[in-house]
Amino acid sequence: MNRNNILDSCLKVHPFINNHALPCQSYTTIYDPGKLTNIVGKAGVSTPEDVDQAVKAAHQGFLSWGKLEPQERVEKVMLASDVLENSISDLAHLLVREHGGLLQEAKMDFRGGYGNFKYYENIVEEFMEAEEKEDEKSWIRIENKPKGVVAAIVPWNMPVVLTMMKLVPALMTGNTIVVKPSPRAPLALTLLLQRMAAVLPNGVINVVLGDDDVGAALTSHPLVKKVAFTGGCENGKKVMVNAASSLKGVTLELGGNDPAIILDDAPIEELMPRLVKGIFTRAGQICYAIKRLYVPQAMLKDFFDLMCEHLKDYRVGHGLDEHATMGPVNNLEQFRFVRELINEAKENGAVVRELGSKCDPDNWDNGYYILPHVVIDKEHTTRLVHCEQFGPVIPITPYETIEEAIAMANDSNYGLASSIWTGDYERGKKLAPQLEAGLTFINVHGLGSTAMGMPFGGIKDSGVGREMSAEPTLYAYTDFHAMRLLK
Repeated sequence: MNRNNILDSCLKVHPFINNHALPCQSYTTIYDPGKLTNIVGKAGVSTPEDVDQAVKAAHQGFLSWGKLEPQERVEKVMLASDVLENSISDLAHLLVREHGGLLQEAKMDFRGGYGNFKYYENIVEEFMEAEEKEDEKSWIRIENKPKGVVAAIVPWNMPVVLTMMKLVPALMTGNTIVVKPSPRAPLALTLLLQRMAAVLPNGVINVVLGDDDVGAALTSHPLVKKVAFTGGCENGKKVMVNAASSLKGVTLELGGNDPAIILDDAPIEELMPRLVKGIFTRAGQICYAIKRLYVPQAMLKDFFDLMCEHLKDYRVGHGLDEHATMGPVNNLEQFRFVRELINEAKENGAVVRELGSKCDPDNWDNGYYILPHVVIDKEHTTRLVHCEQFGPVIPITPYETIEEAIAMANDSNYGLASSIWTGDYERGKKLAPQLEAGLTFINVHGLGSTAMGMPFGGIKDSGVGREMSAEPTLYAYTDFHAMRLLK
């Protein structure tokens, strides 16, 4: 029986500790968001006792893993990267069925995860080298030492890359890890981590499964020395409170309400495909997708008409349907929220245009499907403009001056990413520093716009710390140990 057949036959995943699956008293059923009558599998639900056992196993594993030479650790972790690469062929299909994205988006998730291995492989050994200084008075040695057990909590939208952004630097610098996948997409990630754990010593990778109570038990555990979390702002604040009980370090990559400013010199016909991709990839369910647009008043009609023309060709359907260009949203709560935002915009008098077509009209009500929507909010007052909508709808607000556009873009509690779109690169580079965000792009935005080595993270309510980079990330998983001898 091949892997695809195995995955299709009553799949169950369990928490695992020390490379052993842990039976559970209860299981959560995972339904396909594009075919709600289809059960994809079941995921065990961990107890607080399971969390305690997982953390203790990770701590025990750390006692030997953390003592390995950096080169040896990196070589061992790279074996896990081969496992990830070889798992794309079967687990990407499974991931589509539990999170709702397109197959090509799921494969991009895996490839992004693999890229973290290749990036850190070449920099960790040098980073971990001790620094020594000596003069006639004293000798000083400064080491970077692993913290211990790392807790990683990841969401459902891009679970593989978001896990590897934490796991790879954590493990290569000598920490061990306990991962909690999202209860809305735990299957593919758990199977992947089990496969990766099998090529590493016991206790290096562990997984617990469940919802907020499991996360709370994990982030407050006294043996956890570092928490890396990607998710919503309110949950991020709860993580920070839990971590404070034992002064753990935290990296929080939280939500965004990313603005994109279109300048009056922007070649919109040339740039529109990139803009549409930056908005509607994963049905808008990307933390740093474009979530609001600011367009010169004089360009508004032409811009709106051109965007609508591009979106007419969108076909919304199941992620495994080769004809689909956008999948469903992931869950009922998000589906209702996005529909509510669209209806509110209509009630407030905004121009709302529904676009695209249905791949399978007969199955439409059997999934969380929403067609792409473009909204003109001239007053900049709808909730749609000021929240993280996380769905296939984009508000456009016109502006008269660039100062007005920047002021509206910065008028947010969020500060993850932002972008400027222009035909004049120097003008774009001059304006970019004026935006209040952890990331600012020029003529690109959304999935695929970042680069390894470019610190990824936000300011304001969008987070604390940086991932996907050398020093900011690696320092977050290590502690300084300074020694001095006085002659």
